[in-house]
Amino acid sequence: MVHLNRIYTRAGDDGQTHLGNMQRVPKTSLRIEAYGGVDELNAVLGVAACEELPETIAVQLLHIQNDLFDVGADLCVPESKEPPDVPPLRVLSGQVEQLERWIDEHNEPLEPLKSFILPGGSPAAARLHHARTVCRRVEIGVLRLAEAEPVNRQVSVYLNRLSDLLFVMARVCNDDGRQDVLWTPGKNRQGEARPSE
Repeated sequence: MVHLNRIYTRAGDDGQTHLGNMQRVPKTSLRIEAYGGVDELNAVLGVAACEELPETIAVQLLHIQNDLFDVGADLCVPESKEPPDVPPLRVLSGQVEQLERWIDEHNEPLEPLKSFILPGGSPAAARLHHARTVCRRVEIGVLRLAEAEPVNRQVSVYLNRLSDLLFVMARVCNDDGRQDVLWTPGKNRQGEARPSE
């Protein structure tokens, strides 16, 4: 259980912080960067949730924000060969499967895409597109960490699936895709330059 009675501790003034297992690491470490990114993503979703959203999506975003605390908790406790006294919280495949069900449900009534989409349309869709791009960056940070040390694979899978879900949610918030702004390749080019021979 979390119990916070003080907000500042001065323990991080030297540029280091504690992981969930109380190990001291630099704040610039890949692990801190990874779960700091998850925190940023959660905050971006909080902004998106302030927009006018379909009730189903609003409820799902709150569910996802809670999941993202699980993701952060997973990342802040490194994998260990020694069994810990208290088993750490780990992201499970069932959490990924829930995202997949929501993707399928939201995507089913949408028209198939014939072009890439420019981020925008309605304010809610724009916020969700922003969250999607942050999610992609956070996933890359987790994968970079996983190249250096063991990480629960379900974390990166969850983030990968979440970015897909946010894309589909953005389309739903654009009147089920009818207000999507489509990319027109080369639309604004002035004249055609011939490639040099």
